[in-house]
Amino acid sequence: MRHSEQGIEKKPYKIIAVDDESGIIDSLSVFLKRSGYQLTGITNPLEAIERIKNEHFDLLLLDFIMTPIHGDKVVEEIRKFNSNLYILLLTGHKDLAPPLETIRKLSIQGYCEKSDKFDQLLLLIESAIKSIEQMNVINKINDELKQSKEDLEKAYLESIQTLRYTVEAKDQYTRGHSDRVSEFSILIGKYMGLSESDLKILEIGGLFHDIGKIGVPDSILLKESKLTDDEYSEIKNHPSIGKHILSNATIFQDMIPVVYHHHEKYDGTGYPGKLKGNDIPLFARIASIADTFDAMTSKRSYRNALPLEVVRAEIEKCSGTQFDPDIAKVFLDILDNHYDEILEIQNKVDRGEV
Repeated sequence: MRHSEQGIEKKPYKIIAVDDESGIIDSLSVFLKRSGYQLTGITNPLEAIERIKNEHFDLLLLDFIMTPIHGDKVVEEIRKFNSNLYILLLTGHKDLAPPLETIRKLSIQGYCEKSDKFDQLLLLIESAIKSIEQMNVINKINDELKQSKEDLEKAYLESIQTLRYTVEAKDQYTRGHSDRVSEFSILIGKYMGLSESDLKILEIGGLFHDIGKIGVPDSILLKESKLTDDEYSEIKNHPSIGKHILSNATIFQDMIPVVYHHHEKYDGTGYPGKLKGNDIPLFARIASIADTFDAMTSKRSYRNALPLEVVRAEIEKCSGTQFDPDIAKVFLDILDNHYDEILEIQNKVDRGEV
């Protein structure tokens, strides 16, 4: 907040000056105080770097020729952790200023020659403050927009979660299915060495891969006997329905390929796009194995869970036809050497911990 003290309006900005000549620091401090600015002056550039790292400043006034390091090296270090600090470089003579290319590269906003009167410097400081004020307003607006976007995405995510729970609540035999597919997909992704951002896509994609079943009639979804061709066609619409449900929210754009393509087959005989091989999105190829494994190892209304050896043999048999052979190889290795992690996922879902 601005207020007057002895007739001088104090300005709410923190300025730090770095110059290895204490006389310059003292002169700057007196001059800027008369103009309403509060100055922190430091003569050791290495100390200044640490101070700026641990304390907020709006503006840096920086001498160029200093010991033990020059001003450009100071800026190089500061830019490693602070890209926004407004910097004015001070030089004893314009011929001693760093090249224009260096000034641009280090995002130094301006420089001026030292003078006993400091008039030019004050004009630059006032111009800098105006820029800082404008940037603060822009940052505030961006923060507010970001928060609004996050709130909107959270609300949308919660709505889709409700739809997912509605789908799984219809059929006791598929409860927990999407949670397991999500966790199995993440597990495969980890053993493939995927990044954290990729694993996040697999997580959300797995959770919502069957969201489109909300649009499939219960009479078909819950039917215990064999489906007719027409009924099976209705079931095959669920990837398209799921894609439509998620398409209006940017938060789901990276996950939609999992929802839309998790029933594609590596040999091109799947649906809805009859995509083949690597044309099938990677995350959909991963989710496909996770989805099939959970379907085979879960009790259904028309059959009990299949024995592990039968499931393993089926995945091996379908490698290269239904499944990407490289991903199938990774998953078979998990079954053979890390099956405890599969069991832990199943137990966590059963306990409601996922």
